[in-house]
Amino acid sequence: MDAYLLLENGAEFHGCFIGPERELISEIVFNTSMSGYLELVTDPSYTGQAVVLSYPLIGNYGVCREDMESERPLLSALLVRELSELESNWRSEGNLRDFLIRYDIPGISGLDTRAVIKQLREHGTMNGLISGRQYEGEEREALLRRIRDYRVRDAVRRAGRKEISEYPPSGDGGAWTAERPRFRVALFDFGAKQNMIRSLQKRGCHVTLYPPATRAESILRPAPDGILLSNGPGDPAEERELIGEVRRLYESEIPIFAICLGHQLMALAVGAKTYRLKYGHRGGNQPVKDIESGRVYISSQNHGYAVDAKSMDPEIAAELFRNVNDGSNEGFRYLRKRILSVQFHPEACPGPGDSAFLFDRFMDMMEAGHER
Repeated sequence: MDAYLLLENGAEFHGCFIGPERELISEIVFNTSMSGYLELVTDPSYTGQAVVLSYPLIGNYGVCREDMESERPLLSALLVRELSELESNWRSEGNLRDFLIRYDIPGISGLDTRAVIKQLREHGTMNGLISGRQYEGEEREALLRRIRDYRVRDAVRRAGRKEISEYPPSGDGGAWTAERPRFRVALFDFGAKQNMIRSLQKRGCHVTLYPPATRAESILRPAPDGILLSNGPGDPAEERELIGEVRRLYESEIPIFAICLGHQLMALAVGAKTYRLKYGHRGGNQPVKDIESGRVYISSQNHGYAVDAKSMDPEIAAELFRNVNDGSNEGFRYLRKRILSVQFHPEACPGPGDSAFLFDRFMDMMEAGHER
């Protein structure tokens, strides 16, 4: 069946439906990764967004549940140039088309994704309509107004898990157990990727995951060795309640590692400001520079907002990482606290593992806390 993408500026593109054939309005974003489409589709940070993949052939190695970054996909739709009808991979458990149908995720194949991405790069992130029909005249103008007015709502509550969950350690040759973990880490889940949990488990950590509605007191009461603030979707400045809870965590003496949305919320909690990027950073090839060492790392990223480094009080935190492409902030080192925050994804998946060492730095922060 024919499918159409209508952007809020009136640009229209044609393709064919893959997955459910239904109409929806969504924020349209793009990702430049060349592989890892299943991890992208199941990244909770895409809640409420339709994702355009720049790589032209998608689905050629099928889907494998072990590679999923959440229990189910939360994105609104998937937009691709060509969907492979043949999957070739010994690990494959099915094809991408059936996966989208199973989770009621609409998609469009046969789309001129290069032209769509050019629109987004030139005009910035836009909303769009996915539909099986074209609209004309007054009906089209009224629809364009609806598209422009669309906003993603309650994204963090939808992306985060609903119940407290426990994840025992899995690494170091079995030296660490659920009864005797290396560290106990509280993970504040705003839409955490599964590999974030695995990165802690394999370093001997017992992870207790807390839903986004959790109060700071409930996280602090068991006295964890460290706290991880996860990635997640949406505009960080709209999460006023979460900012207040993060402020209470900041005021504790527990080591904190904040990633992506967690990084933004921590900055807002201490008085800094965030702003919307023109079209965001989404892909596995974003270069970030360590300001202290001068070394550049290739990172995986998925965010549409950034922290204004100039708005951060220099008495509170020092800029640690910076994006090489556009100079935007990519991380802070908090000066009077054992807090490290980064805008990019050291757990990657998909993407390069250049910055995975930051989890080891978090381990060092917790070790230092034990020695105090």
